[in-house]
Amino acid sequence: MQAQRKDAPEGEAIAAPVRKRHVLFVPGYDPIAPRRYRELYRREAARQAAISGYEIGVEGQTGQGGNYAWNVWSRSHDIEVETTIEFLTWEDIVRSSMNRSIVGSFWVMVKTVFIYVATGAFFRLVRLRPQPMLAALYPVIVLLAQLEAALLTFAGIWWISTAWIGVHSSVGSIGGLAGFMALMMFFYRQDRYVFAYYLINDYGFTCGDWGRTPKPLAARIDVFRARLAEVCDSDIDEVLIVGHSTGAHIAAMALAAHLRQDSGRAGPAISFLTLGQVIPMLSFLPKAKPLRTDLNYLSQSSRIAWVDISAPGDGGCFALSDPVHVTGVAPDPDKKLWPKIISAAYSHTLSPEVLAKTKWRFFRRHIQYLCAFDYPRDYDYFQITAGPMTLQERFAWRGATASRKETPLSYYRDY
Repeated sequence: MQAQRKDAPEGEAIAAPVRKRHVLFVPGYDPIAPRRYRELYRREAARQAAISGYEIGVEGQTGQGGNYAWNVWSRSHDIEVETTIEFLTWEDIVRSSMNRSIVGSFWVMVKTVFIYVATGAFFRLVRLRPQPMLAALYPVIVLLAQLEAALLTFAGIWWISTAWIGVHSSVGSIGGLAGFMALMMFFYRQDRYVFAYYLINDYGFTCGDWGRTPKPLAARIDVFRARLAEVCDSDIDEVLIVGHSTGAHIAAMALAAHLRQDSGRAGPAISFLTLGQVIPMLSFLPKAKPLRTDLNYLSQSSRIAWVDISAPGDGGCFALSDPVHVTGVAPDPDKKLWPKIISAAYSHTLSPEVLAKTKWRFFRRHIQYLCAFDYPRDYDYFQITAGPMTLQERFAWRGATASRKETPLSYYRDY
């Protein structure tokens, strides 16, 4: 049965409806357990279905290739679709990288700042999009402010102890040191509200060894590649790889590795969706040549459909920035096919109440792509992941957002 596309030009229909889909979801730098994402999907899918007028439901969880997964059933345009959403987890690597002492975290901060300033990447990234780079300065400013407060505490205790109480300076120093350590430990333990240590470890992990992929992550990417190959051999209509935030470049590297090793035999449609990507944070660094190579390769692959969704209202991503172009690795215009840059347009798709409520909730804005929209336009995460159209067909009629950024800004362009 053919079905009318609600958001497409009048008269277009679904040529070959997707009946079975497998989604491989790669999260960003996030220690949260996968079940939290399942519950987010369950809640927001129900809300979006009520707004948009289709049926959808999460039907429990399954084990897929040793990974956490859940099943989704949907009915849209009188077409029923079965979807498995599989979580390609690397939270253990995230937790390991976050398991640093206070001193270790400050060392990561110093190293990260030095790498981005010494390579000039920081200033080029500011030219690209100042908002995410201002967000990158946040943990640096907060940690330095905490250190200053602790040093003032040390000085205050020492001065009170020696000048007012009259104890020996060495005793005052011991008291000041105790106060310093107590306050620094307090700040460290309260980071679940402040996120300074979390973010500095995130940025430190991203820049790694001047852009080289850390060995544990490189090994995990190969595991993801192998799992993608298994899914492509199954009886499905579409395999959809979704990379959110930092997960976008991880998914890109796994996909490129799969395409190089695959024989190109007939199989399901291969779709690639990047959401709120921060790819330039890595691709602008000197030792990120493998990623730049993969970006160039994917941009001209006729075997995939790659759509990049972002929103200027998300200060945690490089909104509307074509990661291939801005990195300076785009092929000739007649060869470049992807990605298609689409705006989620928060100012038009979210209600004034939601916009006001999330104005200062930057993490909430950054995961909005995985949530329901009050006035959905082109982008509907749940129709993309569980609806009857492939990613390519859903956006085939849609031109790229005119205000996208394509000016090459990276100094390092070898691939």
